Amino acid sequence: MNVKEYTLAALHDKIGYVPQRAVMFSGTVESNVAYGEKAGASYSLADVKEAVRIAQGTEFVEKMEDGYGAHVAQGGTNLSGGQKQRLAIARAICRKPEIFIFDDSFSALDYRTDKLLRTALKAETGGATSLIVAQRIGTIREADLIVVLDEGNVAGMGTHDQLMKHCEVYREIALSQLSEEELGSMRKEEAEE
Repeated sequence: MNVKEYTLAALHDKIGYVPQRAVMFSGTVESNVAYGEKAGASYSLADVKEAVRIAQGTEFVEKMEDGYGAHVAQGGTNLSGGQKQRLAIARAICRKPEIFIFDDSFSALDYRTDKLLRTALKAETGGATSLIVAQRIGTIREADLIVVLDEGNVAGMGTHDQLMKHCEVYREIALSQLSEEELGSMRKEEAEE
C-alpha cells in the first residue's frame, strides 16, 4: 500500500521510533515504557515487563526501589545514558510496531548489551522491519542490507562481506573499529573463498 494512502495516525501506529537522545518523562518506569500507546490499545504491566526484558533492562529496573513503579525524573536525569536508551527501546517494543527505526539508539550501550539486545530483537520481533542508523560496525554488521553514507552520498550498499570487499569507505571504518580477532576471522573467510 502506498504510504501516502495511510492517515498520519495509522502510519504512526505502524512505527516504533527510538531517537539517538532518549526522551524520558516525569513518571514511573512503567508509564515511560507504556507511553505513546497505539490508538485503541492499552498496555498491561506484563507487556511493559516483556518489552523491558527484550530491551535488556530487567536487571537494572528490578534493582530500582519500587521496580517498574520507580520514579523517573523529567528527562531521565536519575538514569544513566544506557538505562534511558534501553527504556526508550522498550517503549518502541511495547508498541509492537511493524517498522522499527533506531536512530543511533545503541550508542550509549556497551558492546555486550548492544549484541544481546539486537539478538533478542531479532528473535522477538522477527516479523518487523528494522532500520538502524549507526556508526558502529558491530551494530549493523549482520544486517541484510547496509547503506554506507559518506558526506551525504551513498558510498556503497550490500552486506558486511560485500562492503568489506568492494567499498573503501566501509572497509576503512571497519578496520578502525573491529578487533584483530574479528578482522582475523574475516580475512580467514576471504582466503577460503
